[in-house]
Amino acid sequence: MTETSPIAGLHAATAELDPPLAALDLLTLRTNAADLVRRASGTPVRVASKSVRCRAVLAEVLGADLTAAGGFAGIMSYSLREALWLVRHGARDVLLGYPSVDRAALAELAADDLLLRSITLMIDDAAQFDLIRAAVGTDRVRPRVCLDVDASLRIGPLHLGVRRSPLRTPGQAATLAGEALRQGFHVVGVMTYEAQIAGLPDSNVAVRLVKRASAAEIRKRRAEVLDAVRSVTGELEIVNSGGSGSIEVSVADPDVTEVTAGSGLYVPTLFDAYRSFTPRPALYFAMPVLRLPAPDIATVFAGGYIASGPAGPSRVPKPVWPRKLKLLGTEGAGEVQTPLSGAAELRIGDRVWFRHAKAGELCERFDTVHLVEEDGSRVAVPTYRGEGVCFG
Repeated sequence: MTETSPIAGLHAATAELDPPLAALDLLTLRTNAADLVRRASGTPVRVASKSVRCRAVLAEVLGADLTAAGGFAGIMSYSLREALWLVRHGARDVLLGYPSVDRAALAELAADDLLLRSITLMIDDAAQFDLIRAAVGTDRVRPRVCLDVDASLRIGPLHLGVRRSPLRTPGQAATLAGEALRQGFHVVGVMTYEAQIAGLPDSNVAVRLVKRASAAEIRKRRAEVLDAVRSVTGELEIVNSGGSGSIEVSVADPDVTEVTAGSGLYVPTLFDAYRSFTPRPALYFAMPVLRLPAPDIATVFAGGYIASGPAGPSRVPKPVWPRKLKLLGTEGAGEVQTPLSGAAELRIGDRVWFRHAKAGELCERFDTVHLVEEDGSRVAVPTYRGEGVCFG
């Protein structure tokens, strides 16, 4: 490992610790955060907590009150229970990224004015209103809600994008907004998440052409949706869009009031091929070498931290130091051991550093992340798991 290696500081700062361990380079994290703000060109950046899953890192970006600082404003939560927990730790602007049918959590939300003011529910179906009202048990509270409008690109029978909301047309969005008002909900926003732009690497010309076509289509349709919804609700507080891979596309639309980003802080391997920004990996994990079954093979402990999504090579962790290490095709990354080729120089007790394929999911594997400053000092902070919480 050379002195210019991005892992050198993490390796030195954690030298006396026994792996497995996860370490985060704070200088790189801050550089990535500043780059997200730069790319947003003055539009506030909402932090996607699912891509972080560590309260100390959320505080690093959003400030100690988990609410707003330095171009970042608010959290996009992936679970209502997580949102309740974050508000109780100081957050005052939490937008759910997904609908919730957690009846106990909904009742908890309705019973607390601070929670009601601080949390915005996501909806995309009138049936969700009935469930929420039944859970709340009263007509007197007015939960804040945001409409999730499908932003996928459709070309004939082809659906290019993720399967999220059934809402797509201006008429559908306006009808649901009207039903929300009739049932006593406060409609404050519209979200359009272009996963086929934000979550798809710029791997070839065809992908880039699809992204360009999708950006043009959703911008036109979003304007029509917003006109239709505003004709029912009046002005909206939130028009949310984007992800770490599509910030520039989103902020080019003057209707967008905020963009969401999270993976761009840690930069996992799935973001290595993007052209819209310079990937700077910040989060790594280290595993110890347990045995040497052949002259060119070393076996490390565990390491099979497979990311969500379609099973395949893109979802497995990548060994990044020492260089030239590779997973074996016959075994891959294992539950309790991972053999690696290209390991002639490794010895028992040495470390191998890996990167995960997706951002926050790595924190579900570790109780602690070691935050390492540029001067080599470090502090151990708990992940969500380390704080004894799991939100799915």
